[in-house]
Amino acid sequence: MIPGLGTVVNVATVLTGSVIGVLLGNRLPVRTRDVVTDSLGLVTLLIAATSAMAVLDDDLSDAVGDSAPMLIVLGALLVGGIVGSLLRLESRVESLGGWLQGRLSGAADSAERHRFIEGFVVSSLIFCTGPLTILGSLNDGLGNGADQLFLKSALDGFAAIAFAASFGWGVAASVVTIIAVQGSLTLLGLGLGDVLPDAQLAAITATGGLLLVGVAMRLLRIREVPVADLLPALLVAPLLVTVVAALN
Repeated sequence: MIPGLGTVVNVATVLTGSVIGVLLGNRLPVRTRDVVTDSLGLVTLLIAATSAMAVLDDDLSDAVGDSAPMLIVLGALLVGGIVGSLLRLESRVESLGGWLQGRLSGAADSAERHRFIEGFVVSSLIFCTGPLTILGSLNDGLGNGADQLFLKSALDGFAAIAFAASFGWGVAASVVTIIAVQGSLTLLGLGLGDVLPDAQLAAITATGGLLLVGVAMRLLRIREVPVADLLPALLVAPLLVTVVAALN
């Protein structure tokens, strides 16, 4: 699959959703949005399960031993979660969004300008700060496929309908942010794919699959897992593989 295709699809769904949202206004029932979100949550669980199965990858087992892969994923989540929690990544992302929204909205000199900027800022933050953005873009670049970005595209498309119904064309303008953020992460994944061995890539994929379970739980309104706090686990996982492989 061509790297970057997931971002292209994402941009297309946001633009399409924005057009539909502007045309529909506030006519989309809340119950319909909830059903769609639940369906996407279940699909997220399916994708999470297939990604987490990378913990059984032969290359990973050969590098660290048969019993170590599960412990490596566990250690990555624990260490990464502690680091992310101490750095308060989840709250910092939320604070940054509030700061940007306040700064840009405060500069508005008309109701229409305020509405446009509000839509642009809110949509950009929601579309570009979630774990699916990071995991999906990196995996797209690493050559693991764009399934996660396709799922994100569906989520963003329906979200764009709802946002555009309230904020108008500012939501469509957020595609500029999507291209910049996801494009950069995909290029980073392309670079890592040429550097990281298969065992490290498998550890990242398996750890990312468990983070997607957290995303699914939020979509299904089961528990608000602070997934942003767990994102450092994606850096810890390949480091643990390197350490354990060196000790073997």
